[in-house]
Amino acid sequence: MEFRLHSYRPLALSLPVPRLSPPPPLRRLSFPTYSRGSLSLRPKTKPCRSGCPETGAPEGTGTFADASDSIAASASDSGSDSVWRQMKEIALFAGPATGLWVCGPLMSLIDTMVVGQGSSLELAALGPGTVFCDNLSYIFMFLSIATSNMVATSLAKKDRTLVQHQISMLLFVAFTCGMGMFLFTKLLGTHILAAFTGPENLHLLSAANTYVQIRAIAWPAILVGMVAQSASLGMKDSWGPLKALAVASAVNGFGDIILCCVWDYGIAGAAWATMLAQVVAALMMMSALNQTGFKAFSLSIPSPGELLQIFEIAAPVFVTMTSKVAFYSLLTYFATSMGTMTGAAHQVMINIYCMCTVWGEPLSQTAQSFMPELIHGVNRSLRKARMLLKSLVVIGAISGLSLGAIGTCVPWLFPSLFTADHLITGEMHKVLLPYLFALVVTPSTHSLEGTLMASRDFRFLSLSMSGCLIFAGLFVLFLSSRGCGLPGCWWALVGFQWARFSLALHRLISPRGVLNRDNSIEHEFVKAKAT
Repeated sequence: MEFRLHSYRPLALSLPVPRLSPPPPLRRLSFPTYSRGSLSLRPKTKPCRSGCPETGAPEGTGTFADASDSIAASASDSGSDSVWRQMKEIALFAGPATGLWVCGPLMSLIDTMVVGQGSSLELAALGPGTVFCDNLSYIFMFLSIATSNMVATSLAKKDRTLVQHQISMLLFVAFTCGMGMFLFTKLLGTHILAAFTGPENLHLLSAANTYVQIRAIAWPAILVGMVAQSASLGMKDSWGPLKALAVASAVNGFGDIILCCVWDYGIAGAAWATMLAQVVAALMMMSALNQTGFKAFSLSIPSPGELLQIFEIAAPVFVTMTSKVAFYSLLTYFATSMGTMTGAAHQVMINIYCMCTVWGEPLSQTAQSFMPELIHGVNRSLRKARMLLKSLVVIGAISGLSLGAIGTCVPWLFPSLFTADHLITGEMHKVLLPYLFALVVTPSTHSLEGTLMASRDFRFLSLSMSGCLIFAGLFVLFLSSRGCGLPGCWWALVGFQWARFSLALHRLISPRGVLNRDNSIEHEFVKAKAT
């Protein structure tokens, strides 16, 4: 298979404008009516059987394509009624997909709850242990983004042979990276944990290393499952991955109860339960991918040109994800260096925080699924894109306030769910205010950054995230040197989140932003006409 690499050029900027002339009068578009279902909005007309030419969706994937048409249709109306109708359509699409992001943090939260009931030392050791395992796997999200992008593009061209080759190639890359991470953890995991915890917390090293070494067994399964999940999502199939992650969460929960509470294996039991759950999830995701007609257990070695193609897609995403991981790791590093009790309190709060923030991820996925058609598609309409973004931000604000209220009440009123140590509880209560301020803005930030990804503004996203990392990191150093303790770390997180929100919002509402280029063209036309 021959791949021709071209330099990246946004489609919206490549449209030829041969001469300045008044735009043609707008025609009122008619859209089919849709009936409401549990997840999808299906049209009353007969769906395409061999791939819809308008949407590029393959056979059997009309669910999400129909939802996209419905949201676009609701965006064509004007007034507050259309905004609320569009918000309802977004909720029907994004609601069931929430489980895909909830299951991962749920596993770490279950580990935290179970281990915290037995030992404060092991609870503190979970901090560096989960940072090493979960945050490093988060860096490999570039594989997920590359998979969904390449698979969706090839399906739009109705080239199933190319789709199969790309899946096999990406599965090989994921398996190779997984084996590399397994060896990396076995050889260097202890040294990295020792440097992370610091000489004053060497008593945490043994427990943290036990947790990390057991979970390292699942590295190949984690990355292969990530690619299989993204391939299914690229085919507009979310139920297969959702079922896999739901079963994995149940396996993790029962495993923690049996190994930790019944057999008293402590942090090692929690690690075995999580590792087994991740292997089960990967196998079920690959089985779900097989049911779509593609071979999930077929591997293909990519050529240098294909590796370069993956790199061009994934490099900016890698920088963005690495910046996030680096900042959260920095927070955990400073919290751990403040002592066992402070580190344990931070471990509880950051797990609850991550559990709450993932509820905003479906808004990012909604933007990435529906915005490209409105920004770059044949029926391009930036007015509809702006209305969709408005709906996403409003839903994000409502979700942020709700999550902030609920998420703050849990550690405030029910700290005994996580620990019986009153010293740890006191440290937790010190950060409730910055915890709330950081949480309320996160869903709206996800919707804005998802729109930037849909517009392929990866360069700005990676640069802005790197800048937020640098300035927020310096802020953490300043507050720590002033003896602000754990609240200082969390106020730095507030600054990091609000900076991300402000930069993304300014980029999108700018007169020369990707969603306002029609206004810029109209301004240039009026100026030329006046001249």
